[in-house]
Amino acid sequence: MAAEILIVVLKAAIVLGALLHLAALTIWVERKGSALIQDRIGANRAAIFGFDLAGIFNTLVADPVKALFKEDWVPKGTSQFLHSMGPFLAAFPVLVSFAVVPFGPPIISGGKEIPLQLATLDVGILYMFAMGSLAVYGVVLAGWVSNNKFSLFGSLRASAQMISYEITMGISIVGLIAIYGSLALDEIVLQQGKVFRVLGLPIPAWGIFLNPIAFLVFFTSMMAETKRAPFDLPESESEIVAGYFTEYSGMKFLVYWLGEFAEVVVASTLVTLLFFGGWQLPYFDIRSIPTNLWGYLPGFLGFLETWNFQWAPLVGAMIFGAKVSFFCVLQVIIRWTLPRFRYDQLMNLCWKIMLPVSMLNLVATVALLLGGFFSLE
Repeated sequence: MAAEILIVVLKAAIVLGALLHLAALTIWVERKGSALIQDRIGANRAAIFGFDLAGIFNTLVADPVKALFKEDWVPKGTSQFLHSMGPFLAAFPVLVSFAVVPFGPPIISGGKEIPLQLATLDVGILYMFAMGSLAVYGVVLAGWVSNNKFSLFGSLRASAQMISYEITMGISIVGLIAIYGSLALDEIVLQQGKVFRVLGLPIPAWGIFLNPIAFLVFFTSMMAETKRAPFDLPESESEIVAGYFTEYSGMKFLVYWLGEFAEVVVASTLVTLLFFGGWQLPYFDIRSIPTNLWGYLPGFLGFLETWNFQWAPLVGAMIFGAKVSFFCVLQVIIRWTLPRFRYDQLMNLCWKIMLPVSMLNLVATVALLLGGFFSLE
């Protein structure tokens, strides 16, 4: 019992640490990437002993220290408790949604299988969607408790945007769920290790190949869920304010900011799990990697041959991390490349274009599935 509790605690620390570190690194990539795209200096002003390390000190050290010592200002005529609850309600659901993410193949120890997943739920994808939906409460609360009509306008726009795009996001993956026959994320990843044949050619059973239209709709909807450009309509140029967290400063503002970038990581994770095989590689089963690879080492390291190390979980986790990092960077590039939508354009894109496309794609996917086109081997 004690060993099982220790394993859960270690996995929880690793999962939370991975999410927070990826979010922090995405902030650094955002600030340096936007500087490169816009041909400006960027975040590299803070240095220690003359070394700035490409802005890492500025972004990951100076900014948090500055936020810690900034005044925690609360507007008059509002509740300090509810004002503090806003950042918590916005960030907490995003953080706990990572609990069902499979990072790699399981570890075999003493004949017991230890999944690289904090919680193995049969409805993992529904759990992540449910947690993502709860984040809207933090957005609405921030606008309402700020005692500022412009913050309230921003929170209403953000909530309408999030609720609208959740519909297209959910419908877009129903076809994939029908193909894979499971709501469990670990099972969906395992199914993507198979192939299906088109004109006799074996194609990896990744979601991007099985249903590319669903990928485009889902990826666009996930970017809209993160409330970032070109979908950053919580902010309005005519109001000259920062949206629903205008009245937040110091660490409360930083928690909102961290939660926003954690949403970017979660969005990249979902795209990786559903459409790009998770920790899988095409045409190769990572679980088949032998535990004893020390025979390839030089002779003076021969004493290591007696140590059987399970390489498959490590390799799978590295592949998964590389895919998630790629989509985090891709979202940063898109954010600083495309112009913003007007609010009416944003809502028209969802209700008049993406929703009909996702529904037609669902009907076509089910028809092909019943016709035996998606026969996985």
